[in-house]
Amino acid sequence: MQFLFDHFFELTITGLALGSIYALVALGYTMVYGVLQLINFAHSEVFMYGTFAVVWVFYAFNAGPDTGTATTIALLIVALVAAMLVSAGIALLIERVAYRPLLTRNSPKLMALISAIGASFALAEIMGLRDRIAKFFQLDGTLKEYVSGARDNRSLPVSISPEPVVKIGDYWVTTIDLLVIVSAIVMMFALDRFVRRSRMGRGMRAVAQDPQSAALMGVDAKRIYRITFLLGGIMAGAAATLYMIRIGTTRFDAGFTLGVKAFTAAVLGGIGNLRGALVGGLILGVAENWGSALIGTEWKDVVAFVLLVVILLFRPTGLLGESLGKARA
Repeated sequence: MQFLFDHFFELTITGLALGSIYALVALGYTMVYGVLQLINFAHSEVFMYGTFAVVWVFYAFNAGPDTGTATTIALLIVALVAAMLVSAGIALLIERVAYRPLLTRNSPKLMALISAIGASFALAEIMGLRDRIAKFFQLDGTLKEYVSGARDNRSLPVSISPEPVVKIGDYWVTTIDLLVIVSAIVMMFALDRFVRRSRMGRGMRAVAQDPQSAALMGVDAKRIYRITFLLGGIMAGAAATLYMIRIGTTRFDAGFTLGVKAFTAAVLGGIGNLRGALVGGLILGVAENWGSALIGTEWKDVVAFVLLVVILLFRPTGLLGESLGKARA
């Protein structure tokens, strides 16, 4: 308990930063559920591929420990765009391969759930076996830097050092803390405005509320599904970039645990609610840090899921239970 009091502000701010990453990934879960009423368990791999896109951009430009600050910032911007594109592409691939054939045939939702789980394992193993795949196509020499150590941790080749900005209590809030938290809030706000104000957003809400009536009004549900996966992938790519800035290390199965936490954040805030994803992510990140301080870091994951169970006992729809289909304009 004393450790929590002594480091309260540090644990809270860093928890908000971690929770911001959870929230951005949770947006993908909550959007797909809000529109399709399905859980995209392959979304964790959408995030994971984005983290590798960030690392590979730095490899492509031969960045290293001696890379200057200005060059590093420029590469991070390029990496952000690359991660968004890669994650969006993987999300669209999942929609095309794992979901669309089943939705076209009006298959039971359980089939789509199983398909998503299978896609998750397949995508993770493809990344974990990329060295063997490259060797099969005789590209292991050309792509050695990108495919070697396929099942090992891969880190950014540059060092991104946080700089203190403002002191809150006994903790100096760093540039990375501010970047992660502010970026998550801005992107969530932009997505929320898009869904509530744009014509495409109105189409998404219409399909979420009543697909049959939306189709009679001329809304192309298949296009809405693609846009939903696309937007979720873009948010996951942004989260992947922020994750690499803060954590700096990824691997082929990096999406699994973080994906489960993000899904927990989505349910905690009210799955199907965009603002709920942000609230759930921030609460989860802070709760994990506080719980680690109270009962030890080895219980960190337990704290997160116990919190979820407790809240759902009293609020089954989550903290903000309004669904995407009922979102007000």
